[in-house]
Amino acid sequence: MPSVWPGDAAAVGSAAREAARTGRGVRVAIVDSGVHHRHPHVGGVAGGVGIDAAGRLDRDFVDRLGHGTAVAAAIREKAPEAHLYAVRIFDTALTTSIQALVAAIAWAVRSQMHVVNLSLGTATAAHEAALRGAVDAAVAAGVLIVAARDDGGTRWLPGSLSGVVAVRADAAIARDTFTIEGERDALVFRASPYPRPIPGVPPERNLNGISFAVANMTGFLARALEPNARCTLSGAVRALAAARG
Repeated sequence: MPSVWPGDAAAVGSAAREAARTGRGVRVAIVDSGVHHRHPHVGGVAGGVGIDAAGRLDRDFVDRLGHGTAVAAAIREKAPEAHLYAVRIFDTALTTSIQALVAAIAWAVRSQMHVVNLSLGTATAAHEAALRGAVDAAVAAGVLIVAARDDGGTRWLPGSLSGVVAVRADAAIARDTFTIEGERDALVFRASPYPRPIPGVPPERNLNGISFAVANMTGFLARALEPNARCTLSGAVRALAAARG
């Protein structure tokens, strides 16, 4: 049964105060296919960067695939005053190199982001060491990474690594809430796999999946971090437990 992690019981009870927050001042890096910043559900971004397969940076963060824009819209809905940054590592397809992903996390650390949204992952075990190093660097800098832990029996990296805000999709959960549950080796956050709704489009015909569970959770986290954007994972769990109420 999903529940608030016992160690954070004292933080529960301020849901009304948390609900009034908007993510103001929280910097969120969206590592994805870029962002169409003029989309009405996004309402602009604070900046961005493009990263090619070799890990080289440029100024092109235009979204040519739409995935990153939909992810940004889901985050914006939950945290309307967060500062969103587009970090484009996908160009013409939703595939890239491990070098690009590691470079994107490093950019987020250097740029003093508070949260990194990774609506992506790899199941390739050979990449674990490189991603472990990237996650450790983020943890040391107080940067929180939100990513999928597993989906359909597949273990995803870096979402299954310690130090990451690990997310699992759960279609039974409403889009305006989440749950926290303790497992043997980690805390897991469950969130809805549905993105921001499109008027006139039934939910079952809209995009959906673990990508949007991660994005929804990032929005909740950005909102919860508003009074103290730079904090540890344990501090983030306490803030989210309070928001959960």
